[in-house]
Amino acid sequence: MADPGPGGRGGRPRKKARLTVTPAPSPASVVRITRILAWRLWPRETRDTLFQLAVIGWTLTPHLLRLPGWCGALAALVLCWRAQLALSGGALPRRWKVLALLAVAVGLTAWSERTLFGRDAGVMMLVVLMALKMLELRARRDAMVVFFLGFFLVLTHCLYSQSLLTALAMGVSTWGLLTALVLANMPVGRPALARAGAYAARSALLGLPLMAALFLLFPRFGPLWGLPPDGAGRTGLSGSLRLGGVAELANDDSIAFSIRFDGTEPAPEALYFRGPVLSRFDGLEWLPSVLAGTRGATRPVDLRVSGRPLRYEMMIEPIRLALLPLLEATPPSADGLAWLADWTPWMGHDLQWHTDRLVAERLRLRAEAWTHFAHGQHIDGSELEAMRALPAGFNPRTLAWAARLRSRLGDADARTLADALMAYIGQADYVYTLQPGRYGRDAVDEFWLDRREGFCEHFATSFVVVMRAMGVPARVVTGYQGAEPADADGFRVVRQRHAHAWAEYWRAGAGWVRADPTAAVAPERVRASRPLPPRPGLVAGALNTMSPALAAQLRRTWELMDRRWNQWVMGHSRSRQFNLLKSLGVQRPDWTDLARALAGLLAAGAAGGALWVWHDRRRQDPWQRLHGRLCRCLQAVGVAAQPHQPPRTLAAQVRARHGAAGEALAQCLDALDRSRYGQGGTRLPARGWWTRTAREAARLREAVVPG
Repeated sequence: MADPGPGGRGGRPRKKARLTVTPAPSPASVVRITRILAWRLWPRETRDTLFQLAVIGWTLTPHLLRLPGWCGALAALVLCWRAQLALSGGALPRRWKVLALLAVAVGLTAWSERTLFGRDAGVMMLVVLMALKMLELRARRDAMVVFFLGFFLVLTHCLYSQSLLTALAMGVSTWGLLTALVLANMPVGRPALARAGAYAARSALLGLPLMAALFLLFPRFGPLWGLPPDGAGRTGLSGSLRLGGVAELANDDSIAFSIRFDGTEPAPEALYFRGPVLSRFDGLEWLPSVLAGTRGATRPVDLRVSGRPLRYEMMIEPIRLALLPLLEATPPSADGLAWLADWTPWMGHDLQWHTDRLVAERLRLRAEAWTHFAHGQHIDGSELEAMRALPAGFNPRTLAWAARLRSRLGDADARTLADALMAYIGQADYVYTLQPGRYGRDAVDEFWLDRREGFCEHFATSFVVVMRAMGVPARVVTGYQGAEPADADGFRVVRQRHAHAWAEYWRAGAGWVRADPTAAVAPERVRASRPLPPRPGLVAGALNTMSPALAAQLRRTWELMDRRWNQWVMGHSRSRQFNLLKSLGVQRPDWTDLARALAGLLAAGAAGGALWVWHDRRRQDPWQRLHGRLCRCLQAVGVAAQPHQPPRTLAAQVRARHGAAGEALAQCLDALDRSRYGQGGTRLPARGWWTRTAREAARLREAVVPG
């Protein structure tokens, strides 16, 4: 039998075993990893710095969603760099590196905004300066600059949004900055974050009365915080109409306005909120009349109402248009629109309400509307002729179709022609959809005769074109139709997806008559306020999939809270300030009355604060009070007790002075020392301690001072 040899069986040589030795981590690496993982073992400076960085990051985050990407990347890079230095204990960078980053930020701001001035450029620079200042956090003075930069940065969020969500987020930022400020003013020891946060919260609560006084009485100077971002995205209705514009708007689920009725509510099919009225057509776009919106340049409103009025309250979101989308028909009244004392609204002859400036802030108003009305019976012939005009060379097939219909109906009046069109729309195979696709140059031809898929704007504009082609004056009206069910406060929400377009045609003796072709093809849209649902986002879609009822309830609850915030906080206007003074007995309040009331409240607050400080100085800590009584008691038995001496020292002096006779009193003092300074000790001694101590002191005094 052959010897297998060193390789084992088969004569193959064995592979030598390799021993891999992993080098041990260096002591510096161990220290670094321990610092990162064991946050409770961080030095106080590291902990406080990281906490401050977290607060600053939270404060900056909403701005980073609006500002250019480079600004967010630079701020995040600097904050992460500073966090790494805090964890590793590294030295802060030299001044020239910080200045170089600042120069880069200035250059990028000038490149992206084309200026270094203005709101967005200023906020960019403030964000960058806030981050860079953390690289210079060497002394208490630098910390103070960071704190007050942070408070100012919190204020700048109001330039973009005043919603309840923004207020809650910035409240957290304010509390965090106050906590960091408290920590900076507690230089000794290692105070817990919870303790500093409690001090910050208490300080904020102490300032609430002053904040409430300023909120109620500080003069309002107009919509300082109502300016939306320049070139902000969707603004709601537009002053003109191209096919596809209303469909895109209907994909927006944001709130346009909220309405609450006093008493009986109208049926859903009566909820038409009038916006821009469009009478000029160039073949591609519908535009308002040349004189629309010009106050005094139009004739008086020709409006007749009947029945009982509907009284309602409305809260309108900023729409960046000089109009009010009020319920049809809301006529002018002697008192005007209540709660709009600072505005000058007026109604045009087309029943559209105009304002003297863009609606760039939330407006709250009260008005009356009549759902049964007639308008435009007396109208100039030249204006009627303009309402029949169509641009040459557009939609020839639809015009030929309208001519054939007119020829077949003979001398039918405008109402008969309109009824025939509505019947045709209801019987034909038209499809009501939010995604009709793009239409070409002759959009009405393509929609009316070929594809037959469209949104409300396609039906309304095609209806008007056909009516004009048959010689009937007609125009397009845009606005909103329908509303959601009432919430807990009785408000019905109207969203951007309730945006709607309908038609009006003129009939002799009756004036302008509303015709809504959408009701013929999708009656549930008008009769039940059921607009087509918009495309949901990722989170909303997932929540709707799991529980549609829960998603709807959460949204309605949040919107109710946000509306109350807007109504009672953001809606506290000058008129409300004056109403408050009237309720206090001021007959005709003005700015001077506001100033007097505010000055009086501030003076009363200052006097109350001075009284509280005086009272606080007279108060004494219970331990100090007890120690003072104890010193006086010991001095009566010949022991020279001093205020700075602890009980154990006093006990030693009693033993040295009186020996065995003073042992009982010394034991009482030892018990006080254990109660005060021992492990698990309390702030004050147990009940009955002073009675026993006073009795032993009296007995000792009688023994050393007989008679």
